[in-house]
Amino acid sequence: MTATTGNTTAAGATATAGDATLADLERRATARRDRPAYGHDALIACDRLVRIFTADGVEVQALQGLDLLVEEGELMALVGASGSGKSTLMNILAGLDVPTAGAAKVAGRDLLAMGAKDRLAYRREVVGFVWQQTARNLLPYLTAAQNVALPMQLRGRSGRTGRAAKAERVESLLAMLEVADCRDRRPHQMSGGQQQRVAIAVALANNPSVLLADEPTGELDSATGEQVFAAFRRANEELGTTIVIVTHDQAVASEVRRTVAIRDGRTSSEVLRRTEVDAEGQESTVAREYAMLDRAGRLQLPSDYTDTLGMRHRVMLELEQDHIQVWPDGEE
Repeated sequence: MTATTGNTTAAGATATAGDATLADLERRATARRDRPAYGHDALIACDRLVRIFTADGVEVQALQGLDLLVEEGELMALVGASGSGKSTLMNILAGLDVPTAGAAKVAGRDLLAMGAKDRLAYRREVVGFVWQQTARNLLPYLTAAQNVALPMQLRGRSGRTGRAAKAERVESLLAMLEVADCRDRRPHQMSGGQQQRVAIAVALANNPSVLLADEPTGELDSATGEQVFAAFRRANEELGTTIVIVTHDQAVASEVRRTVAIRDGRTSSEVLRRTEVDAEGQESTVAREYAMLDRAGRLQLPSDYTDTLGMRHRVMLELEQDHIQVWPDGEE
């Protein structure tokens, strides 16, 4: 009887444990179903983005499952070597190219689902773009004021009230970016830095949700580049415009709160910066580097880390209570 009672108790305990396990699994499944969609509250959300180019029968994957989230109001930089995929990503976000697979949304617009008409409206109303080459940003036969007014005219504002609002918008943007004195000059009458600041005003003319810039200081000297970046910062702070800058300029990259590195068609790491104040009241900027973990659990360790430690092919892992340890593989 005692043995029977013991067996019955053990069986009951097993059943209870099993029920607890099933209940736990059900809770986890429910939590997954109820979890908000990836990037649901981000202004820019790229989920496992793929872009394949085919030339002469050869396929090249420029983006290989890239994930990226950008919150509204951010001023951030994208960095990466030539061929990393950053320019391809910018063209997709600008509505100039279409992804092969994955998902990409900007300000609620599905970039894979838009037709030609929707894509044109998207480029006029949702995003502004500044190219590296100053000659691509401005029409040479128009003055600075006329260049800034053109996007609003193409959008279709009309009427006396519309004309007055447009003129006020032009003057306001040129003044904010400190090129009001260039309003009646044509591009050839302006310096490279002045042209780029007018180009920023053009990109902001229709009050876009996102301003994209591809190497905007690449043709400028460091002092002029600082003036152009100050214009981006002013637009971000005064207008609240979300700004994404592709740059090789470390001076620009180090001035933003968040820098995301792209490598081999994926986001590989990011640097977050914050300002700290010590006991004496002195401010300093603290930067912390993070490896990006994609939804499949993959991460790319920074190449300078792996090169320093001689990490090749595989690494040793050990799971601790609150972290994962990674070592070079000691076996030859």
